[in-house]
Amino acid sequence: MNVQDFDFHLPEHLIAQTPLQDRTASRLLVLDKETGETQHRQFPDFVNELEADDVLVLNNTRVLPARLIGIKEETGAAIEILLLKENGEDKWETLVKPAKRIKVGNVVSFGDGLLKAECTAVLPQGGREFKFTYNGIFFEILDQLGEMPLPPYITEKLDDAERYQTVFAKERGSAAAPTAGLHFTEDVLQQLKEKGVKIAFVTLHVGLGTFRPVSVDTIEDHTMHAEYYSVTEETANTINQAKASGRKVIAVGTTSARTLETIASENDGKIIEASGWTAIFIYPGYEFRILDGLLTNFHLPKSTLLMLVSAFASQEYIMDAYTTAVENQYRFFSFGDAMFIK
Repeated sequence: MNVQDFDFHLPEHLIAQTPLQDRTASRLLVLDKETGETQHRQFPDFVNELEADDVLVLNNTRVLPARLIGIKEETGAAIEILLLKENGEDKWETLVKPAKRIKVGNVVSFGDGLLKAECTAVLPQGGREFKFTYNGIFFEILDQLGEMPLPPYITEKLDDAERYQTVFAKERGSAAAPTAGLHFTEDVLQQLKEKGVKIAFVTLHVGLGTFRPVSVDTIEDHTMHAEYYSVTEETANTINQAKASGRKVIAVGTTSARTLETIASENDGKIIEASGWTAIFIYPGYEFRILDGLLTNFHLPKSTLLMLVSAFASQEYIMDAYTTAVENQYRFFSFGDAMFIK
């Protein structure tokens, strides 16, 4: 398939720069994946789309304040490091700006030496591996010195870092938020529980590669980045029981969807307790094994996320729905409005 088939024009003013004051104030575009019919709702209406004993699957990853601004000790030059993946023994894969200034052996200091990082390897596409040294607990120091790694299309400063976390964020490790989950409040979750909807959690630590447009001409030539996931026995049992009894499983976000489909594709359509790294690439033609519904935000043109939702509905229906969203001034991307594909 041609990547250009997943391109669309998005006026810049529709890119949401800041979160709404009320998490639930977003609009909700409901898409019927069988007919292509769309309906315009508000996010609180999502509760009415689910029934008792349906399972709602949320990604409980927590975003790290992974953006660090430091000084190269050898020259005093300002260096930005973005933490991507922990390799153990205080080593991290990172992205660096400007990458050309950092070679193996160079040391970057943060917070007047409170945290130091020595480059131990040069990686592709501006990547570097660093070994960090510090006194105390690394994540506490990171909370003190780090900034939230907002996507590059967000240029406004975020006043409250917790607005780039879901209210159920628990397992720290993401370089970006699972943004479909940002619409939920404790009150909405409680309404769902009172209705009899079962809430289940998975963990997938989101990498920045998720948001990058595909750079090849044909989809089949694209190589996905790998992301760490884990699913508990409790979550596995809840989902399997729902599928066995004919109830629906709805994923919140493409990250939850990729986690479930990774495990199901390796276990004859069943979910088991598991953890590991997934590089699953879902695009039109993929046969879903678990998902019955998907709540998601509006995605970047030519992105793997847009291809995933096009696989769940159809390319034609998704692109038509995106045209409708633009015409009706929906807010796009991380802090934008939501779409429910059912």
